Amino acid sequence: MARRTIKVDYLARVEGEGAFKVVVRDGVVRSAELNIFEPPRFFEALLRGRSHDEAPDINARICGICPVAYQMSTVHAMEDAFGVTVDGPLRELRRLLYCGEWIESHALHIYMLHAPDFLGYDGVIDMARDHGHAVRRGLALKKVGNELLSLIGGREIHPINVRVGGFYRAPRRRELEGIEEQLMWARDAALETVKWVAGFDFPPRERDYTFVALRHPHEYPFNEGRIVSNRGLDIPVSQYDQHFEELHVERSTALHSRLRSGESYLVGPLARYALNFDRLSPLAQEAAHEAGLESICTNPYQSIIVRAVEVLYACDEALRIIDAYVEPERAAVTVTARAAKGFGATEAPRGLLYHRYVLAEDGTIAEASIVPPTSQNQASIEDDLASFVGGYLDLDDETLQHRCEQTVRNYDPCISCATHFLRMNIDRS
Repeated sequence: MARRTIKVDYLARVEGEGAFKVVVRDGVVRSAELNIFEPPRFFEALLRGRSHDEAPDINARICGICPVAYQMSTVHAMEDAFGVTVDGPLRELRRLLYCGEWIESHALHIYMLHAPDFLGYDGVIDMARDHGHAVRRGLALKKVGNELLSLIGGREIHPINVRVGGFYRAPRRRELEGIEEQLMWARDAALETVKWVAGFDFPPRERDYTFVALRHPHEYPFNEGRIVSNRGLDIPVSQYDQHFEELHVERSTALHSRLRSGESYLVGPLARYALNFDRLSPLAQEAAHEAGLESICTNPYQSIIVRAVEVLYACDEALRIIDAYVEPERAAVTVTARAAKGFGATEAPRGLLYHRYVLAEDGTIAEASIVPPTSQNQASIEDDLASFVGGYLDLDDETLQHRCEQTVRNYDPCISCATHFLRMNIDRS
C-alpha cells in the first residue's frame, strides 16, 4: 500500500502556534488537517466586567498586524448597542485609518511572506539579493501605511486614538495634507506591485468557493455593510449567529467556523473582490483587468494579485478622503451607556471580523464573542490542501512540502505573520 505523510510539526514566525498534516494513501489524499495548538488567550473572558470604553484598546492587542480591524469591529458593535451613529468626517477618518492598515498588512504579506514562494526563495532575505529593488519598494509601501496609522491612530502598532463614538483627537487638515505626497508615491508603487505579481507563475488550480464578505451600497467595504455571499446570503450583521456557527475540533484549540448548512466558506481578499468588484475605484478595476483578472477570481494562488489590487485601492481611497476632508467640530459623538446587545463586523485584511457584546446598564461588558477571519477560513484551508495536493503527488518530498506551505500561505492566516516551517517528517512505506 502506497503511503505518504506530509507532516509539519511547527509553523515558525506565527502569531500563535500551529502545524499541518496531509496523509496520502494509494495516490489519494485521505486527510488534510491544519492544527492550531496555541493556548487559548481568553480575550473574550478578559473583557467581561470591563467598561465598554476599555474594549477598543484591549482588543487591539489581539493582533499586532491588524489591530485597527479589532478596534473598528469593537466600536461598531458598541455603537450599535448604544444606538449611536458616527458619520461625516469621523466616519471618513475611520476609513482612512483602515486604508493604512490594509496598505501595511498587505504589503507585508505580498513582499515579505508570499512573493518568495513564487520566485523560488526560502525567504525575503534570500530574495532581496536578487530582487533588492522590489523588496525596498515593499518596505517603503509598508512604511507609508504605518505612517498613516500613526497619524490617525496615535502610533503604528496598537493605535491609542480610537474610542467608542469616534476618536480622542481628530487630525488637522494640514496634518493629512502632509502625507499626500507619500500616498501618491504609494499609489504608483502599488500599481507597479500589481504588474509585478501578475507576472508570477501560478499553479492552475480553481475552487468553487462559497464567498462571504461585507457589501456596502456605495463603497468597497471596510467598516460597514450587510453580510452577503455568492450563494444568495444577504443579512444584517445582527443575524450572523443565525447563519454561522463555531465548532470545536479535537485537534485544534481554535474554533472552526462553518455555515449552519454545514458548508465551509471563504472570507478575505478573494471573497471581497468577487462580491464587490464593482465598488473598486476605476484605477483599481483597470489594474485588475490588465493583470489578467476577471471580476471573480477562484484561484487561491492568485490571491496575491487581489491583495495588490486592494493596496492600490486603499491608496486611491486614502487620497480621496484626504482631498475631501473637513475638520470635524468634535472628535467624538456623545455616547450614553445602556443595557443592550450590539453587533459589529468589519473587513480585516484577512477577511470578515465579527464581534458581539452584551452590555449591562452601566456599560460594562457582560458577554463578548469575537470571530476572527482565520477561524472562519480554517476549514477552507484544509479543503484546499486536500483538493490541490493530489495534483502534486508526482513531486519529490521537498517540492511537495513547499507547495503545501504555499497553499496555506495563500490565506495569510492570522496565526502567522509567515507560515515558514521549522521541521517536517515524511513517512513513506
